[in-house]
Amino acid sequence: MKKLLLIVNPKSGRAKMRSELLPVTEILSSQYDVTVYVTKARCDATERIKLIKDNEFDRIVVCGGDGTLNEVITGLMQTGKKITLGYIPSGTLNEWSSGLRISRNIQTAAKDILTGKEIDLDVGQYGDKYFSYTASFGAFTDASYSAPQDVKNVLGQAAYFFQGIKSLTNIKPLHLKFTCDDKEVEGDFLFGAISNSMSVGGIVKFQKTLVALDDGEFEVLLIRNPTNIIQFQGYIDGILHQDLTRDGIEFFHTKEITVYGDKNIPWTLDGEFCEGQEKVEVKNLHSAIHLIVPNNFD
Repeated sequence: MKKLLLIVNPKSGRAKMRSELLPVTEILSSQYDVTVYVTKARCDATERIKLIKDNEFDRIVVCGGDGTLNEVITGLMQTGKKITLGYIPSGTLNEWSSGLRISRNIQTAAKDILTGKEIDLDVGQYGDKYFSYTASFGAFTDASYSAPQDVKNVLGQAAYFFQGIKSLTNIKPLHLKFTCDDKEVEGDFLFGAISNSMSVGGIVKFQKTLVALDDGEFEVLLIRNPTNIIQFQGYIDGILHQDLTRDGIEFFHTKEITVYGDKNIPWTLDGEFCEGQEKVEVKNLHSAIHLIVPNNFD
């Protein structure tokens, strides 16, 4: 029987995996010899991946939020291991998985791992770190890591909203420069994201025709500091109506991009805090991971 490593974050979301672990294990055990590992601290999942021996596991399944998934992907990238992933989202937002049609029902997601199909997906590299769906800065980006976990567990997605509203009072334009290919963009920005996802922050949603998760390119969205309230209202209207052609909104595709800015500007990688750098190269690692998705994903 093939072997599967099940990595579980018991604190993600509303701690749903505390009651779902046995049913999930029983489902996966119908086809795999399952080894369960429960994470105990931040970055624990990365360290567990590093301990995997050659040919020890045929699959790795992650039960947790986007942060836990990021830790597993980081471990795979750092070690060069090629092991197919399954994802059972049990976090608060689970933003990345929604674009892949992975069920929010934990047991359904587990069953889909047994019957689904494998696809290749791109991974982002930010300096020496990795992200599965977004590297972002500016307004609202700190909400995911600054909202306490116990508050997230109680309020769910609303916790991010309330934390984001609090950050609005402290919004300051951030000066950065971006260079890629023959393009250069510089200025004061309220928000920016280098992503490989159908949405960013649960607020910005891209049209399906604009995004491919396996094309070797990022989607880059930059929102400049508005000159007046009317322009700011135009930003909001453009985002709500998925119109990224508004004046002050920059949107383009690129395989890699260099970012110049103040090292004190905080970034988030898949919703987790990351220190800024004066210069950092962000690269798209084409088809870097193999992921199991439901058969209805296209």
